[in-house]
Amino acid sequence: MNNSVLCRVCSVPVLTCLIAIAVGFGSPDATCFADQVLLKDAFERDEPTAGEEAIGNGWATNSKARAKGNQQVDLVDGAMQITRHPVADHGVSVTHEVSFRDATIELRFQLGPEDDLGINIADMKEKSVHAGHLCMARITTKSVEIHDLKTGRMNQTLRTAAKAKTLSDDQKKLIASKKKRFPHKLTTNQWHSLKVEIHGETMAVSIDGKEVGRFASAGMGHATKSRLRLAVNHSAKVDDVLVTAHDPA
Repeated sequence: MNNSVLCRVCSVPVLTCLIAIAVGFGSPDATCFADQVLLKDAFERDEPTAGEEAIGNGWATNSKARAKGNQQVDLVDGAMQITRHPVADHGVSVTHEVSFRDATIELRFQLGPEDDLGINIADMKEKSVHAGHLCMARITTKSVEIHDLKTGRMNQTLRTAAKAKTLSDDQKKLIASKKKRFPHKLTTNQWHSLKVEIHGETMAVSIDGKEVGRFASAGMGHATKSRLRLAVNHSAKVDDVLVTAHDPA
């Protein structure tokens, strides 16, 4: 264990915290949480070949599978420009592998009038849901939506019924109960800060330092989150991504 990692509860090195509890100087009910930076990227680089999609630093996209290989992500002026290509049959998914239970995801972003940005969390080994979808925060210029996808619309049983148009009234009510919308007007074409916090079964979203909304649902509490997706249906700019895990030491 790295003694330089701080305990989020008591703000001292984790090993120090655990020793204190063991010898009786700390509360036996206290839990040490280690803050660990999983991903930090300011995108201060260019692609090796102009016009070819190559983000680097562990990032991947669905452009080959969904946009016939056309470039949908471009590194411009130290930021990531994400734009859905006209031939794409799906929104842009920009992915990075991470592994956590609880975490804070921070970044800066810009949206145009019709744009949106999703912070989508997945576990690709979870077969009860489509494509590993667990939960998501979706930001538009008019609102923030928080979705429990695992026990909501991405659950395989519910999704199959929805595609077959055989959802019962109870299933429709269940899906509706797994998301919450918070009105929030956003200035377009301007940089904003975003913070998405996942702790237990609660997801909280803050923009420009102010909490916009929070929602608690079982899917957020999935223990083995393993992939971050930036989901864009039209266009968005993203910069200064920071993912910090808050898992028990």
